[in-house]
Amino acid sequence: MSALVLDCDGVLADTERYGHLPAFNQTFEEFGLPVRWSEEEYGRKLQIGGGKERMASLLTPEFVREAGLPTDPEGQRAQVAAWHQRKTAVYKDMVAAGRLPARPGVARVIGEALAAGWPVAVASTSAEESVRAVVEHVVAPELAARIAVFAGDVVPAKKPDPAIYRLVVEDLGLDRGRTLVVEDSRNGLRAAAGAGLRCLVTVNAYTEHEDLTEAVLVVSALGDPDDAPIRVLANRGRARPGAYLTLADLEACLEPRPRRPATVASRRRCG
Repeated sequence: MSALVLDCDGVLADTERYGHLPAFNQTFEEFGLPVRWSEEEYGRKLQIGGGKERMASLLTPEFVREAGLPTDPEGQRAQVAAWHQRKTAVYKDMVAAGRLPARPGVARVIGEALAAGWPVAVASTSAEESVRAVVEHVVAPELAARIAVFAGDVVPAKKPDPAIYRLVVEDLGLDRGRTLVVEDSRNGLRAAAGAGLRCLVTVNAYTEHEDLTEAVLVVSALGDPDDAPIRVLANRGRARPGAYLTLADLEACLEPRPRRPATVASRRRCG
């Protein structure tokens, strides 16, 4: 049985630019912190896996002194935890208000996969509350209840470490060779590849120029029949997508990659 495992941020919805970034900045403002991340700066912060870890990256000696923060490690951990708890609440309010629309094709593909009997899971390094809020917003409640969620601190290391994908495979008893991951970034792709899983990448404005060499298929979106046609940026597998991806295209991503035809010289050597 094939299985589908999706990242959350940037895959289910365009959460980074329109959700997490403004939630971080609102939190910084509420706590009186002397920082506001621009879209460009936040793009660099996305190289750090996990929201708490991104916040902790602020804690240079200069920033700690300027903001009047604790100087001991335990005090700083408690401070970051408080920031992150508030940021998660702000983000959840944004999701509930419908400010983060689902990316094209996500709800359709998840529904088709579940209808075909595929196990479906979401694997993210974001806080579990935030991830569940997005899942429940993107798909109907009866479908959300059938999706396994692995998020937050369920593993000690965040992406690009492959730990979370290894956990999904082990906990759900999945066949690595029949499990397709959908990611949106280089870090997520590295995590999937490190766990021995094939990965389809749906890029966004933050990630479309990243090195996605290990991906079996790279597209602008999963797409829907009534939307503009998707763009195929790289195809290293057997899928032959049209205007949007179908479940058959996802299945084809799990097939052995086509062999390159032998050259005349190599055929002569073999003969």
